[in-house]
Amino acid sequence: GGVGPDPGAGVTIGATVPTGFEPTAAEEVGEKIGAEARIGKDRGRIYFRIGADKLPLVHRLRSVDNLFVVVAEYNNYQFKESKEETLLDLQKLASQLPWTIALEVWKMNNALKKKRGRRRGGNSSVLTPKGDVSKEGDTEADSPRPEDEEGRDEDGGGCAPAERDAADKPLKFRVTCNRAGDKHSFTSNDAARDFGGAVQEFFQWKADMTKFDIEVLLNIHNQELVVGIALTEESLHRRNITHFGPTTLRSTLAYGMLRLCRPQISDVIVDPMCGTGAIPVEGAIEWQQSFFIAGDNNDMAVNRTVNNTNHILKRRQEGGSSAPGLRMDTARWDLCRLPLRASSVDIIVTDMPFGKRMGSRKKNWDLYPSCLREMARVCRPATGKAVLLTQDKKCFAKALSRMGGLWRRSHTVWVNVGGLHAAVYVLKRTGWVYGAAAEDGAEAQSILIIH
Repeated sequence: GGVGPDPGAGVTIGATVPTGFEPTAAEEVGEKIGAEARIGKDRGRIYFRIGADKLPLVHRLRSVDNLFVVVAEYNNYQFKESKEETLLDLQKLASQLPWTIALEVWKMNNALKKKRGRRRGGNSSVLTPKGDVSKEGDTEADSPRPEDEEGRDEDGGGCAPAERDAADKPLKFRVTCNRAGDKHSFTSNDAARDFGGAVQEFFQWKADMTKFDIEVLLNIHNQELVVGIALTEESLHRRNITHFGPTTLRSTLAYGMLRLCRPQISDVIVDPMCGTGAIPVEGAIEWQQSFFIAGDNNDMAVNRTVNNTNHILKRRQEGGSSAPGLRMDTARWDLCRLPLRASSVDIIVTDMPFGKRMGSRKKNWDLYPSCLREMARVCRPATGKAVLLTQDKKCFAKALSRMGGLWRRSHTVWVNVGGLHAAVYVLKRTGWVYGAAAEDGAEAQSILIIH
């Protein structure tokens, strides 16, 4: 059966997160909102219940891409055998759902976004044009490209939805269906069209695929059906980056990777292949007691990182923010000869070249071992950590095995990056002193530091 929200108990909020990072996101929800999140059967989603007054806190979450309020969820929805019957059921469902509370939350959320937009002087991560929500049937948005940024207007066109409502103009809406599972007789387009038609009739709203005020979500995963209303118009994974590179890492993934290494006060955290600076920028905003160093061997990448940092500082200034500056430096360097003292770094977090979009597989076979060795040199023995994202898993495993006693793999998170199956490796620096061990660790006549 369907579970409608009980006003006393608050509402259920759903969030999409980078696949593989559901536990990390659930932990953040517990820490920042004090709610217990459950991980959806459908990968890449978490759900948690809050009182409506906690809504502002939800927007402080750093590990979520998109947020939505749940109208109703059915854990064991009986889809009919035939396409016609199923679609007829979905049409009937539209008028039977407990919409009221979810729509109230949507209105509160709009008011909140307007307030935040004003406070920040129209921050683009809050008020953006609408045409950029995940595509029909997509579950993983690809990494943003620089051209996505061109031609954006700040205000999302026209007055706020709540005002339109007041003027008695019909709301514009669209339905987005995400469907996963092989036992369905219908496509996500079929479901979105027929369910959308019934929603339109029920509310007398106007359908508009691009300039919509309200986005209704129909998430279907095998026998699970969740109807929701979107609370974010554009994925939060773009939030702190304005200058995009060819393979900009999603901010949410950057945050998840940083969270895996639990930065402490006064930690020195290095991203030796910073690209556009997504990882150090995200880190410097959230962990203000640590110090971040970003570097790359590519001039353009270094410039993008500097521009992204300056943009955030400028935005803070304009918004009259009293937040401290970003504790972060940017440098151009040779990846395999870092200008850093041995054992001076606490944590290394980076997105390694995949060889698919950037770099090449052949280059990786040379690059990965020398990278890992140089990271071991600058990282503190016994306490240092590295969190590394790569899609070239075979090459990485080989390079790691050649490092002998310098790194130990503590765990791996499998993640989907723009449709590529990638891995985040969490490594711990062993107690071996760098330079005392043979390269491959076979004759490891190393000095072990005993703590």
